[in-house]
Amino acid sequence: MWMRRLSELPLLVVLPGLAALAMYLPALHAMTQRDHDIARPFFYGGTLGLVLTVLLALATMNRRADDRARADLFAFVLSFALLPLMLALPLHQALRDTTLLNAWFEMVSSLTTTGATVYEHGRLAPSLHLWRSLVGWLGGLFILVAALAILAPLNLGGVEVLSGRAPGRRQEETRLIDPGQRIALHLVAVLPVYVGLTFLLWVFLALLGESNLVALTHSMAILSTSGISPVGGLAGSSAGVPGEMVMALFLVYAITRQSLPGAGVPLRRRHLWQDRELRMALAIVLGLSVALMLRHTIAVLEENDTLAARGFFPALWGSVFTCLSFLTTTGFVSGDWDTARFWAGLSSPGLILAGLAMIGGGIATTAGGVKLLRVYALFRQGARELERSIHPNSVGGGGDRLLRRDGVYLAWVFFVLFGISIAVVVGLLTFLGRDFQPALMFTIGALANAGPLVAASGEVGITHAALGGAEKLVLALAMVVGRVETIALLALFASNRWRH
Repeated sequence: MWMRRLSELPLLVVLPGLAALAMYLPALHAMTQRDHDIARPFFYGGTLGLVLTVLLALATMNRRADDRARADLFAFVLSFALLPLMLALPLHQALRDTTLLNAWFEMVSSLTTTGATVYEHGRLAPSLHLWRSLVGWLGGLFILVAALAILAPLNLGGVEVLSGRAPGRRQEETRLIDPGQRIALHLVAVLPVYVGLTFLLWVFLALLGESNLVALTHSMAILSTSGISPVGGLAGSSAGVPGEMVMALFLVYAITRQSLPGAGVPLRRRHLWQDRELRMALAIVLGLSVALMLRHTIAVLEENDTLAARGFFPALWGSVFTCLSFLTTTGFVSGDWDTARFWAGLSSPGLILAGLAMIGGGIATTAGGVKLLRVYALFRQGARELERSIHPNSVGGGGDRLLRRDGVYLAWVFFVLFGISIAVVVGLLTFLGRDFQPALMFTIGALANAGPLVAASGEVGITHAALGGAEKLVLALAMVVGRVETIALLALFASNRWRH
């Protein structure tokens, strides 16, 4: 009964209520740490948020939108503009020496699972680190549910590549289910698995020697691909290589939707090793890692340097994990990444990591970027064109025919829009006085929702904290655009005539 009542409320009423409930967790944690100056803002903020939510629920209880699906899409986009302000208020009050703009930027980055931060990790109390991680984790859950219940029925979020239908046009089979009930059903399906996987990874990392808070925040960061860490990344981790190996296993959930529950994405269920996105990701990660290792390996073999050869496997693992992490837009850097860079002779790996982040993870996952399925569609089309150049009269067959015909067209449209977004944001940052190379790294990190790219590239020389207010506003907008995707924005603001 309560789930049905909840599904009848507008999404912009439900989300602030859930955000208010989440504020009690850092308040409780701060109370256990006897840090009352932090506990009070979160407790008062959560209580006030619940009161306002109840009032909004009473005011909108009997009002129904004519087009609930489009209203939920509008709420999905608008939530990334309104919720961060609500989430930033207790952070701003608890951290007195910060501005509201910085707190808001931090919450936009966390909610969109970008992971860009304006604070040094030693500056924040443990409860504030928990709040950042919790917001990122809840943002990942929201993205998973929204991808299935809001975007997929409208042929958005990468689903248009598989279905071949016009983005923004509602699928006929989804008209039989009320959009609010569909959101509730997908939430019930996804939440237990999402919580269970987070808890399981938390236990594994704790058993490998990580402290409870760091293990929890890192497990949240992996499942949500936010890359948020209270110790500045894996360099401050105690789990070492075994911890990285466990994290790499859980990053599979950011590569393919096959391993997660929930209908709504028109996938024909296959064995995991037959999944297009997983095979594409393995080819990219392993191919790039081998290419990075090859030059130095040949030199070591020619010189028969056994001492240097001992560093091969740490360098290989550092390359594999870091490439996988940035491909899923998580942004964690392996503890052996410096060894991998030395082995490969890379002085500035920024473009490689930026390229991986731009490709991104799987559709209907928490990863950002262009998405692997769109890259796969373009790759298959390129292979088909090469085949036709050799055999002009050949006929393409197989299950990828629809993907090559209509899907590749939509994938190319999105790729062009993504490129235009990069050009616009880079142009705005350079107009505000930023040099081209730093502006490019900041832009790709924001649009691909891979905030740690800026620090990992080693080419920028500044952090997000050193940016001006106007630059932070531009990058915050880019994070939202990268998360909701430009096609969804066009489908939202286009008329019905365009969308049909």
